[in-house]
Amino acid sequence: MARDYAKHCPVSPTKNSLLVIAAILLIIEAASCQRVRVETEVEAYPTESVDLRCQFVDGGNTKLTQVSWIWEPTEGQRDNIAVFHPTYGESFPESPFSGRVRFIKGTLTSPSITITSLKMADAGRYTCEYATYPSGNEQGTTNLVMLAKPKNSASPVVAQASTSGEPVVVAQCEAADSKPAATIKWMGAVGGTENTTSKKGPDGTVTVRSEYLVVPTPEDNGKEVTCIISQRTQDKPQTFPMKLAVEYPPTVSIVGYDNNWYIGRTDAVLTCQATGNPAPTTVTWTVMSGPMPDTVQINANKLIVRKVDEAVNTTFVCEVKNRLGVSKHQVTTAVIEQRKITAGPSTAGIIGGIIGVVLFLLAIVGAVIILVRKRKQNAVNGDGPPKHKPPPPVKAGSSTEMLNKPVTDSGLTELTETHPFSNVYYETSGEPVTDLDACDDDTVGGAANGGGPAVLEDSIQYADVDDTLNDEALPPYSDADDHHVDEPPSAAVARGESFVSAAMYV
Repeated sequence: MARDYAKHCPVSPTKNSLLVIAAILLIIEAASCQRVRVETEVEAYPTESVDLRCQFVDGGNTKLTQVSWIWEPTEGQRDNIAVFHPTYGESFPESPFSGRVRFIKGTLTSPSITITSLKMADAGRYTCEYATYPSGNEQGTTNLVMLAKPKNSASPVVAQASTSGEPVVVAQCEAADSKPAATIKWMGAVGGTENTTSKKGPDGTVTVRSEYLVVPTPEDNGKEVTCIISQRTQDKPQTFPMKLAVEYPPTVSIVGYDNNWYIGRTDAVLTCQATGNPAPTTVTWTVMSGPMPDTVQINANKLIVRKVDEAVNTTFVCEVKNRLGVSKHQVTTAVIEQRKITAGPSTAGIIGGIIGVVLFLLAIVGAVIILVRKRKQNAVNGDGPPKHKPPPPVKAGSSTEMLNKPVTDSGLTELTETHPFSNVYYETSGEPVTDLDACDDDTVGGAANGGGPAVLEDSIQYADVDDTLNDEALPPYSDADDHHVDEPPSAAVARGESFVSAAMYV
């Protein structure tokens, strides 16, 4: 159904759509046939020079008859500013560029021009137009953008401390005669607001002004605010830090009285401290009780009592003035008979610090001494690891042979063997079985052979055998209290076999 509707009711294109299609086709055709090569946009600055380049490419059979430069200002009419003819040469019609424009080469194929002593009003469109045969006129247009660097400045504005709560201007910043217009921002810790305006000049430049407003207080005097100006021609924003100047009447206070003015004290001093903007110009000392005592000497903002007596038992007044007002402060001094003894806080602090340092050093020394003693004790007790690898175990005669030796009349086991000890040695698989106690000088028989008795030496010297055998020798497997211990291993164990004997008390 839709196909039939399209067949019987075709949609006709509107007039506007046809115009759009025609314009696109013309643009495509002009771009493909463009033979006048120019720069699309050029930037320049006042008082400087600029080159406007033009070239006719791929002429082929086209005959070039003349080339002209036409200037079209941002606002105003078109003007011919330069003409070149291959026969008649160069021509510069009367225009705002008279005496400031010339051809660089002066040829039809490359008729580039130079404009000197540029002005802001020179901004606009510059068209390089060829008269050709048989195709007619061909042209290319360059847009000249005139830039102007701003003249930047900033300064604080003197303001008086506000009592009404209304904000006033305390700083201003300006970027004058720039193109394009600059932007101004503020940074500050006083919490102000800004008011920015701009004004366009007759030559197309723009001047931007900005004001910084706060409700000023005496505490704001000397605080810093910063103006930041950014503009296209600048490599980076330009900053202007400045300190606020807030004027206020003086404030005054008297210091130096310590409640210890005793009779006979010398050179007691009172100081009149004053602040204000502008700075106070005069400082005056007076006494509320009458004339100044004879023992008092005035030196600018200092009052010096050479010797304290009853005459200075009074009230001293300090009065300070500046351009904005007057301020005064007073202190009453009480003279006492004897001096008050007070501990100096500075001395107590020094003593406390010294004691703290000494205690800290003693704690460190004690810790070092304890650590050194502990290490020496560990070394004496042998708690440390062995300092060398013990030798591998030695296989000796079977322990059963020692148990089956005949006993002599004296009750000792015969120490000679009918067969010599075996000289067979072996190494254990894995970690060797060792007994570090076997190296003890006080141990006669260690378990160096898997729990068996130690290897006997060739001979053992006995001192005074008769005295040692008065009492019957204990059996090898009985403890000192004649308690029976496990029976010794059976004599059926073959020579060369190893076993672990039961614990034996010696």
